[in-house]
Amino acid sequence: MSKQLEVRFGGYSIKGMKARNQDAFAASHPSGAERQYKGAAAAIADGVSSCEDSHIASQTAVTGFIQDYLSTPPSWSVGHSASRVLTGLNRWLYHENQNRTGSHTGYQTSNRESMLTTFSAVVVKSSTLFCFHVGDSRIYHLCDGELEQLTSDHVLTTKNNEYLSRALGADSHLEVDFFKRSLNQKDRLLLTTDGVHGHLSRSRIKALLSDRSLNLEVIAQQIVDEAYENGSDDNLTALIVEIDQLPQETLDETHQRLTQLPIPPVLKQGNTIDGFEVLQVIFSGTRSHMYLVKDIDSGEQFVLKTPSENFSEDLVYLDGFIREEWVGMTLDHPHVMKTYQPARPKRFMYYVGEYIEGTHLRQWMHDNPTPPIDQVRQWVRQIISGLRAFQRKDMIHQDLKPENIMINTDGQIKILDFGTVLIAGSEEINSPLDKSALQGSVNYIAPEYLVGDPGSFKSDLYSLAVIVYEMLTGQLPYEEHDVKQTSLANYCELHYTPSTHVRKDIPVWIEACLKKALQPNPVHRYSSFSEFMQDLSVPNRHLEAAILKQPLLEKHPIRFWQGLAVLLLVLNVLQLTFH
Repeated sequence: MSKQLEVRFGGYSIKGMKARNQDAFAASHPSGAERQYKGAAAAIADGVSSCEDSHIASQTAVTGFIQDYLSTPPSWSVGHSASRVLTGLNRWLYHENQNRTGSHTGYQTSNRESMLTTFSAVVVKSSTLFCFHVGDSRIYHLCDGELEQLTSDHVLTTKNNEYLSRALGADSHLEVDFFKRSLNQKDRLLLTTDGVHGHLSRSRIKALLSDRSLNLEVIAQQIVDEAYENGSDDNLTALIVEIDQLPQETLDETHQRLTQLPIPPVLKQGNTIDGFEVLQVIFSGTRSHMYLVKDIDSGEQFVLKTPSENFSEDLVYLDGFIREEWVGMTLDHPHVMKTYQPARPKRFMYYVGEYIEGTHLRQWMHDNPTPPIDQVRQWVRQIISGLRAFQRKDMIHQDLKPENIMINTDGQIKILDFGTVLIAGSEEINSPLDKSALQGSVNYIAPEYLVGDPGSFKSDLYSLAVIVYEMLTGQLPYEEHDVKQTSLANYCELHYTPSTHVRKDIPVWIEACLKKALQPNPVHRYSSFSEFMQDLSVPNRHLEAAILKQPLLEKHPIRFWQGLAVLLLVLNVLQLTFH
């Protein structure tokens, strides 16, 4: 059996010399798939002592963070999940403070009914530590006998006092320190409030935390008690996390997991498989087979897709096939093909999805070589709607091309083929599989992949813009890649052909929109799908002006060189004449 993540917690908190304990801590180590996709989480908070209700803020922060973080979609990355949760918590605390005080001066208000708190949290997922920090509570990491303070205190120092420069609830905009570290088995993490680390030296904290003879709660209590005895006049809290075991799946275990269901033989019309009858062979290729099937019990029709036996030992391919089913079940959107959980147990490797009657966008492009721009916009608007569903789940399609887009008989777009979808949450889980191979199809793959940079939603935007360009012109915006080309030295290797050079009736403002979306460097592309759709629908005069003001060499390179050749010829003739 492959190893699972195993952690232990130990915490202790006292009010000390204060009348009320405004510190709070919480931790969770979920089970099953939730542990795999979300990891283990721990948080500590220190309510600002000058604010009377800050105990509510600290308790809300730690319990709300743990509960809400674990409730975020499993496809989301840790950073995305925590950012959304902390933004929501900060917004709630900030508005509560505004309602209570009627002030917009943030945490420096003198009203003691404000709710402000520091906040530090750790998430342990796979073999990575994710840290989130606001204020002057701290996170320490004990590894191989060395203690490192991971966080920096957000404090402003004046002649007479110190003030927090950041706190949850202090401002409508929250700036959170976020960073990652690799973990080893037996590492320990320590989260403390300033009532503790303000009265214990780092060497003493290291000595106490390094004791392996005591359980974690006893060590946490020792740390708190010693800080109190050293004169701490604040609330005191210490929370320890120990890494007992890091998850690790061997290649053999991965093989066993991915091949536990056999690949079915190639099916023919009339064959049955797990209660499905094959009505039609939709396609049968070297990579996969797809059939129109009928559920014998319900009479409903579906598509049933199976991998090819040619890939029975290709673990990366099989991993993608399983991912394809999961993505289709996770996304529920009218412009994304659905996959379904079969009503009966599966005895073979396949998945069932919705049956889409219609045509591929590639065939539509062949049948409509010079389509009206309005029709292209209709398709693009629906494709973008589907791609936003991926974006909301922290996914990138990575293989957008005309063959993976269907138009059904009702004129509805459906995005297909999720075998190469990048799921941010899954990418954070260690795997023995080599996933370094490029994802996507030649001529549609975003250039950032070819230069070795990671993808983003802008990669899907680029692929979509290639499709739009091709729909309008029948050609590709850049020279066709060699199918064996897997890298680019830099973005300058790509040379763009303006759409207006191919199809003369394309407005300049449409060309300006396409050119921006097709920038090789993603930094220069649109920052959202909606911006692209807006400029494809309404002229952006600023972009249009930039095109119109281009030098002739950039606007019409062929015409420029033709003119230059004629000029040189005339000069030569004149030179010969006068000699």
